[in-house]
Amino acid sequence: QVQLAESGGGLVQAGESLRLSCAASGSIFSINAMGWYRQAPGKQRELVATITKGGNTNFADSVKGRFTISRDNAKNMVYLQMNSLKPEDTAVYYCNADLIYYTGTDYGGRKTLNAWGQGTLVTVSS
Repeated sequence: QVQLAESGGGLVQAGESLRLSCAASGSIFSINAMGWYRQAPGKQRELVATITKGGNTNFADSVKGRFTISRDNAKNMVYLQMNSLKPEDTAVYYCNADLIYYTGTDYGGRKTLNAWGQGTLVTVSS
């Protein structure tokens, strides 16, 4: 019923930039907070950045000043602009959204969902 699809990952050299995109689709009523998380090999998933519907942002200390997060509420999309990438930024990046979606054949019901995308791999070489 609801899907998050990330795109934009790839292999870059240290110091370069990448822009990740995430599109939410399905029977969505509204989306509250959206964000990006990452998981490096052998490590736990960690928060990278979040953005509220109103545009308030929060960043992990490790990416402050290098990453920016933005969203397009009309398109149900969230973006992560990553600049000055470092090898330690190498990870699978996951999109996350707190949302409300319609249920039932007549869209008469609503349910909340914390949704995750499948992830996109970012590799930064030194």
